[in-house]
Amino acid sequence: MEKVEFDGLQNCYHIYNDLVDIVATTEIGPKIIRFGFVGDRNEFYGKTPGGFQGHSLRHAPEAKERDFPAKDPVAVEKHEKFIRLTQPTETLTGIQKEIDIPISINKNHLSIVHRLYNRGLWPVELAPWASTLMLAGGRAILPLPQRLSHDDGPLLPTSSIAIWSYCDLSDPRLVLGKRYVMLKHDRNVPGEYKLGMLISDGWCAYYNGGHLFVITYDYKQGASYPDYNSPVECFTGKGFELETMAPFVSLTPGGCVEHVENWFLFRDVPEPQNDNDIDYNILPLIQKIK
Repeated sequence: MEKVEFDGLQNCYHIYNDLVDIVATTEIGPKIIRFGFVGDRNEFYGKTPGGFQGHSLRHAPEAKERDFPAKDPVAVEKHEKFIRLTQPTETLTGIQKEIDIPISINKNHLSIVHRLYNRGLWPVELAPWASTLMLAGGRAILPLPQRLSHDDGPLLPTSSIAIWSYCDLSDPRLVLGKRYVMLKHDRNVPGEYKLGMLISDGWCAYYNGGHLFVITYDYKQGASYPDYNSPVECFTGKGFELETMAPFVSLTPGGCVEHVENWFLFRDVPEPQNDNDIDYNILPLIQKIK
């Protein structure tokens, strides 16, 4: 780990091994504005015309009052195995955000711990919401639960898809397969598209130019998730966001809730066009890490 300047931001933490590296900011945040293979491109869209993006922590449900900009410096605590970045308490909500980042990266894998505190005077219903602005030009890969026949499957539904008012199911960026759903980023298609899914398998991925970014998370069966039970969401427009959420909680004053994402990065992955491509080239990678 070293302290560096990155894209004009001073006092950033650069954490790396021989394979992958990340950069976390301290002047604003908490944010991670780079993740990628060492010496290769940034898999995140870190610096945008509107400021620095990358990976950040929010809380659902989405509302303008909850959209607290991460423009202030964060407090930094150095621990034996991780650094902790803590944002000042949000003035409107009384919520304080915190991210723990490991100092040592295990090959192509690291775990990011997100934490929300209620510093206010009354309980707040919320859900931790981890959001990553990915490098444009790729596609999200979202698994459906196991497909079974009418006679062999359960009587109740096993998944759901949330659709926003500005979305069109005939949009060419949306690819609906039997075993997977894909949402593509395409600058040639106008407008925005947002998709939420109940993904009980506990993983989602983003493919871009031979690289595969995978997030795994702990899905809690029977829990209530935001946006019609969507632990995973993705949004495409000018950019592309890949997001995971934890279940709703009623966070009491002084209380804390955590949400952990495990990140993996793979290279030399063929571009998936359909379910068979995902089963053959991507699912074996997922099975090794799950």
